[in-house]
Amino acid sequence: MGTERHPGLSGMSLFLPKYRVRLEDWCGWTGNDWNKIQAVVGRSFRILGPQQNVYTMAANAVLKLIRDHDVDPTRVGSLALGTESSTDNAAGAVIVRGMVDMALERLGMPRLSRSLEVPEFKHACLGGVYALKNALRFARTDGKDRQAIVVAADVAEYERGTTGEPTQGAGAVAMLVEPKPKLLEVDLDGSGSASAYRGPDFRKPFARHFVDGYASATERIADFPIFSGKYSTFAYVDEVVQAVEDMLSHQSVTAGKYYRSVRALFFHRPYKMMPVQAMSFLYVRGLARGDHHPDELQQLCEEAGVSMDEVVAEARSTPDLYGELLAAGEPKNPYAATAAAASLLRKKPAFRELLDQKMSLGTDALMDMGNLYSAALPAWMAAGLEEAAEQRIDLTGEPMVAIGYGSGDASEALPIRAAEGWQEAARRTQTQAALHEGAVDLSQAQYEALHDGKDPGLAPDPKDEFVIARVGQQYDPGFQDLGVEYYEYVPAS
Repeated sequence: MGTERHPGLSGMSLFLPKYRVRLEDWCGWTGNDWNKIQAVVGRSFRILGPQQNVYTMAANAVLKLIRDHDVDPTRVGSLALGTESSTDNAAGAVIVRGMVDMALERLGMPRLSRSLEVPEFKHACLGGVYALKNALRFARTDGKDRQAIVVAADVAEYERGTTGEPTQGAGAVAMLVEPKPKLLEVDLDGSGSASAYRGPDFRKPFARHFVDGYASATERIADFPIFSGKYSTFAYVDEVVQAVEDMLSHQSVTAGKYYRSVRALFFHRPYKMMPVQAMSFLYVRGLARGDHHPDELQQLCEEAGVSMDEVVAEARSTPDLYGELLAAGEPKNPYAATAAAASLLRKKPAFRELLDQKMSLGTDALMDMGNLYSAALPAWMAAGLEEAAEQRIDLTGEPMVAIGYGSGDASEALPIRAAEGWQEAARRTQTQAALHEGAVDLSQAQYEALHDGKDPGLAPDPKDEFVIARVGQQYDPGFQDLGVEYYEYVPAS
């Protein structure tokens, strides 16, 4: 990044709903292998309560950010929401603004500025990163030294009995963006982007709600995606590689040198193993491009039983995943040789050491967050920075990277550095407190009832947070509020 100051983050705040499902318990209920689930997915995930939705979580995170980071609400010029879990297809972050204003007044604080942008960004799990890039541009151009708040919030839910069920989750991360950041600088000029249309990858088509059999066991309004796990994995790896390599081209550095010099890598993390798969794939691609020791790729390919020439050819290829899907009628891995080499690489002690050096910060906390979709990447960043601050690991000026991804399909790679004095802002994120304070472990009956829209027999006890008070029922010519959610702020006491 050089000596130039870049806009970036001055604070982050995490909100998680209190209802928790321990995956070891879930494995006992469903007959799944706990050892495999723990190794591939994690330890637990969160689920919304009956009076919560994506907007209440987002508002909770924003209010927490304002209070914990001493934000003057009148100085905020942009409030952006990144999500794929909206329940309203017209209004955007203005819903969050309404709730936050309500609480600020109740707390004796000024409302957010009336001169406030309130956009919503949607692209699967990448919406939060797109919202962040917009806020960074606001801070660098027409923000006039005002602050911006970005909140990434999502609900990851899947039908019970599907392969996606253990990868559920819910949460929100709010981020304070300023021209002179106190936590992280973001180098927009050196960032990388990639996108390609993938057809039926991971989708939420509106028409599914009118098809018999969709979410038939669920009484509430459900937002279960239509997804193809194997195809989605191919798309994730392919697009992340393209974005990272685009970023590297702007950095004028080889992959091998960059991976050795970067201090920390934060990926979009739908479950534990996905970033590890991506990093091993990126490393093999670097070998194929001649960025590492020349004999390393040859030896790895021989052990994996694949042709080195084939791996090199795959690194030079630009496959059309969607076109091949249409032609074959089923997903086809365009990087089969590279994937085989990467799979073997993940078992190597040297690569495990690299993961420990570059990708360990915050990972233990993520084992209990579940899949947060657009909030997954910022949650990892928040947890990692807080852990580094608590362990007195000095990241000041160290090169790091944040890699976002959204199905459908797009990816962003953002070079980041910790700002001078970042430790104070990092400690204020309080990710450990969000993980552990007030968590309620659900029984099988409670989880299934809550998931399926039935009475879970839980007495709600909201404190210092927002709730859905009621849902409008009027549908008259003179006034209509059918389906409109009305919110309340419940103070701590």
